[in-house]
Amino acid sequence: MDLSLSDDQRLLADSAARFVANEYGLDRRRALVADEPGFSRDHWRTFAELGWLALPFAEADGGLGAGAAEVMVVMEQFGRGLVVEPYLAAVLLAGQAIAHAGTAAERRALLAELIAGRAHYAFAHGEAGARYAAGHVETRAHADGGGWLLSGHKAVVYNAPAADAFVVSARSAGDARDAHGVSLFVVAKDAAGLGVRPYRTIDGLRAGEVVLDGVRVGADALLGEAGAALPAIEEVVDRATAAVCAEAVGIMDTLREMTLDYLKTRQQFGRPIGAFQALQHRAVDMLIAC
Repeated sequence: MDLSLSDDQRLLADSAARFVANEYGLDRRRALVADEPGFSRDHWRTFAELGWLALPFAEADGGLGAGAAEVMVVMEQFGRGLVVEPYLAAVLLAGQAIAHAGTAAERRALLAELIAGRAHYAFAHGEAGARYAAGHVETRAHADGGGWLLSGHKAVVYNAPAADAFVVSARSAGDARDAHGVSLFVVAKDAAGLGVRPYRTIDGLRAGEVVLDGVRVGADALLGEAGAALPAIEEVVDRATAAVCAEAVGIMDTLREMTLDYLKTRQQFGRPIGAFQALQHRAVDMLIAC
């Protein structure tokens, strides 16, 4: 298996690396997370101009048709700068949920705004009692006339404070952990009965608790077929998990480089501490771990 990057992937990595080098340092990041909305909208427009928002979506939906490897190349560079823009939340979770569950017409209508950088979405799926089980959904969707009535509570919804709309999972049939019966709905942020309690996560990102108290949506809010959304959700979560792992590699490797630089410059007993064999062994262990 050849795991080396292609020429296009190397160009993509170089582009993302230049962005991080030019736009991100710890002081800049601290300033972004301290202010509203917790990220830079100018950066988000740059993401759109560079095609990063279009990266994982099919060409038929207005995207670039790239695969998981290209997404991971970008996410690794984002990890190097601790990038705070909600790429994971808006593109890799909410956007991909639309791409995997929606009809062709739904994908065209919803993804165009996201790819252009004009709309922010959030994936309201996780629940307090789910323990990371993708199929655990207690939020309920009841057919109501020509539409649906949604009620439930979603936990730790990334990008919730800035979202223009939420991709919400709700159970239209079955019990909490049944494989069938989970549906996805697109709900506007200003829908009556929808409430968001925003907060910062431990790493400075923005998330929120989303409460749906009898939120009424039309039939057109349903993505794809009622009760058949779980396979799409599982696929989206798996791909997003791989992307977060790539981000973690970028963080790890940057920490390794910073530590190696410190070993070369920190003096003790008249020489750099990197000259001591015990610390050389630790540096090798770090490299192997990365």
